[in-house]
Amino acid sequence: MQNLKHFIFGIFIIISSNSFSQITLATPNAESKLYLGNGKNQPLIVGLGGSEGGNAWTSDYWKKTRDQFIEKGYAFLAIGYFGAKGTPDTLQKIAIEDVHYAIEVATRNKKINKRKIAIVGGSRGADLALLLGSYYKDVKCVVGIVASNVTFPGNTNHFSTSTWTYQKKELPFVPVNEEAVSFLMKGDLRGTFEAMLKNTIAEEKALIKVENINGPILLVSATQDKICPSTPMAEKMIIRLITNKFKHHFEHVAVEGGHTEPLKHFDLIFKFLETNFANK
Repeated sequence: MQNLKHFIFGIFIIISSNSFSQITLATPNAESKLYLGNGKNQPLIVGLGGSEGGNAWTSDYWKKTRDQFIEKGYAFLAIGYFGAKGTPDTLQKIAIEDVHYAIEVATRNKKINKRKIAIVGGSRGADLALLLGSYYKDVKCVVGIVASNVTFPGNTNHFSTSTWTYQKKELPFVPVNEEAVSFLMKGDLRGTFEAMLKNTIAEEKALIKVENINGPILLVSATQDKICPSTPMAEKMIIRLITNKFKHHFEHVAVEGGHTEPLKHFDLIFKFLETNFANK
């Protein structure tokens, strides 16, 4: 029955032009739009937005960057995993299998090289990208922009559930502790996360196992990030990769500026993908 449901959900709608095809994939609990160039054997880039919700990569704001991927010979899959049509309303208990299934459906297209899958995620979408890479071996490259090294609570008033689930079980997360509450009440998000991460026992349980990713990793953090301590968290992940003798290439680039500053530096990402993913 499950296979039948997935077969039905795999039906898609195609909008074509001279330069590309836009395909809306019908995938359960995920809004999936696939953008294809005219070439054959196209590597697939998966784009994941953050806690703003919706399907960020389908917006006019990201069209120029999305088109750059197509021009460089990639196919591009934009996935909305909450706050979009047919998806959960809030960022809590998001099943990572549903997001991976959307990727699987996209790779059924004959123009896509299913052995070349890279995920580019920002903020909470970066956390999801790292998690997907750590759980699924078909993901061959991950770019995490202002990513976390752990799972945090979902965006609810009570902060008592995990952001992510796998096989219907919530992934362990770092809870909001007493020290964090005062920062949260003041609207100091970075202070909130820093206080939460002082719970080192919870942090250890909630760590994203980046060492299990089956390919190169690029982390791009923001040195003056007021949303989360993205640079220290990226540094922790680098230490984890070194400690576990990670066999693939990995980099951390700390960009001067706030939480959104790294989004202005896709030249770094294009170069990384060309060197460590597309031509490998």
